[in-house]
Amino acid sequence: MRVVLKSNDPVLLDFAANLLSQEGIESVLFDEHASVMDGSMGFLPRRLMVLDEDFSRADRLLRDAVADQMPDRPI
Repeated sequence: MRVVLKSNDPVLLDFAANLLSQEGIESVLFDEHASVMDGSMGFLPRRLMVLDEDFSRADRLLRDAVADQMPDRPI
């Protein structure tokens, strides 16, 4: 699995997961409860993961939808 999006914004993560799901790409949210470790302050970003074989397509979809939230990656 690969990280397709990292964020502290639960709305963005939910939107991204829903968008991927509509396109037939399964995703899993990692570190959802990690904020317990940082005192529930929300400092630790959550990671939206996809299968390796779905990564390229998921990355393109999210770059089109939420480009300003995506990390810079060499193409």
